[in-house]
Amino acid sequence: MEPIVLYKVCKSFDEKTVLQELSMNIPQGETTALMASSGQGKTTLLRILMGLEQVDSGYISGMEGLQKSAVFQEDRLCENLNPIANIRLTNPSLSYIQILEAMHEMKLFDCEHQAAAELSGGMRRRVAILRALLAEWDILFLDEPFKGLDAETKRQVMAMTCRLCRERTVLLVTHDLSEAKAMAASGLISW
Repeated sequence: MEPIVLYKVCKSFDEKTVLQELSMNIPQGETTALMASSGQGKTTLLRILMGLEQVDSGYISGMEGLQKSAVFQEDRLCENLNPIANIRLTNPSLSYIQILEAMHEMKLFDCEHQAAAELSGGMRRRVAILRALLAEWDILFLDEPFKGLDAETKRQVMAMTCRLCRERTVLLVTHDLSEAKAMAASGLISW
């Protein structure tokens, strides 16, 4: 597979430069960790790659035709829907049993009928992660996906995420090198 190539990508908002001539090759079929200081454009870069923002200049190749899935920094769940309905939004072909089994592996028990608004922050985060993982995707964007999880839950969620992402293209934004290692990131790109 050809890499995703960024060449001299620039992006500004209201005269504030967020990305300045950023160039990189991102291998497909692997997990790559993206690390930079706060405010250096990591989330903006993901938004550009997802097609939610346009570059001001430069170019990107290798994204053509790829199905995308994402875990944003915010959970972005439909508040009135239960976890199963939220997960089915990205993959309607999943059965109730398939989703329930994945929820149990993610340590989400006895909450399948609760509205997302009634779930704890950690439960909401895990539903958001499952929704992205269980979607049909060629590339997965993870923008600080494990924030707010306690250490043991985080370990379990990272193990499941890593297993479901094996040999697939994943871009992980994190400030934590241990997360990149736990996700078996084969590459680390920092700026």
